[in-house]
Amino acid sequence: MTSIRIFRIDIPQTDLDDLRDRLARTRWAAPLPGSDRGVPVAYLSELADYWRTEFDWRAQEAALNELPQFRTEIDGLDVHFVHVRSPEPDALPLLLTHGWPNSFVEFTKTVGLLTDPRAHGLDPARAFHVVIPSVPGFTFSQAPGAEGMTVGRVARMWVELMARLGYERYGAQGGDLGAYVAPEMALAAPDRVVGVHLDGGIGMPTAADVPTMSPDELAEWELMQQWMTGGVDHHALLRVAPQTFAHAWTDSPVGLLAWLIQKFDEFTPLADRAEDVMDRDHLLTNISLYWFTNTVASSSWPMYEGLGKDTGVTWPTGQKLVPTGTYGGGSALMRRLAEQDNDIVHWPEGNTGNHFVAMEQPRMHADDIGAFFAKVR
Repeated sequence: MTSIRIFRIDIPQTDLDDLRDRLARTRWAAPLPGSDRGVPVAYLSELADYWRTEFDWRAQEAALNELPQFRTEIDGLDVHFVHVRSPEPDALPLLLTHGWPNSFVEFTKTVGLLTDPRAHGLDPARAFHVVIPSVPGFTFSQAPGAEGMTVGRVARMWVELMARLGYERYGAQGGDLGAYVAPEMALAAPDRVVGVHLDGGIGMPTAADVPTMSPDELAEWELMQQWMTGGVDHHALLRVAPQTFAHAWTDSPVGLLAWLIQKFDEFTPLADRAEDVMDRDHLLTNISLYWFTNTVASSSWPMYEGLGKDTGVTWPTGQKLVPTGTYGGGSALMRRLAEQDNDIVHWPEGNTGNHFVAMEQPRMHADDIGAFFAKVR
């Protein structure tokens, strides 16, 4: 049960043929009046046609298979992970946890920068042995077969994975869903986790913080409320009826494409569209993996169980057992709240990017991770 097995991606040709056939037979919805009613038909149809006729899955598959991939059973589930060792002898082990609706592909542009910084003109003293597991229910990791999957359980699985790989001291990093898992790793193994680096999701105010806010902070809170209530509330949708919506996303590749592009666009507020700042093929590789592995339903558990099963979304748990750093920094209000529950040692100003910074700013992301862990390792 503790064996580690080599894994390679090999999507059957029949699955590719089926995808292209379904895309070719799409029944398109009529355009609705207005410009803000979701993903426009014209844009989606062009993107779907590109997916069908130009996107080269086999080339993407070959590129992914250049990364050493493995599977191992942990806590009764078969877990897929990427493991790339650095050529630098003093590299620090680092576990990266991807977000939703993402996959291990989130970090493919970052791996080389982290594992071999010397080859990219970066400081070799900031090298890492990189481990990127797929969260249970995402792509090639087995889905939980019963209720009870939480971010804390995932964190404990990751601690076991690092021990199985022979790593006694390591860092934890993540954004989005990963920002929930990484602090839980510190809570589970503070003697092993040297630090937690987050892309964001730290110091976010809630209604409970309002009585402590100054007038300026209250004004900021009102603006944040407008941002946080925009777009499609996937937390509520997937908390209430994930099975219902998953039927359509599982049966229709265009339905899946529309849903995931909607979310990637919403997670990219500084651009008109996600592909303005992310490579189109990078986005489609993620979406293709959801389709080929049929995991759009099984990947929804964080919303219906792990991040607030009955009360709605909650922000990541803070911890003061190990130091914390963040890529995005934030306002004075956010730092004040973050310091209540975290030992903040890294809060940079000036880093740019949207929600999934590893996909659009890989060099800046890798550099910031290196800067943080240089302080705590």
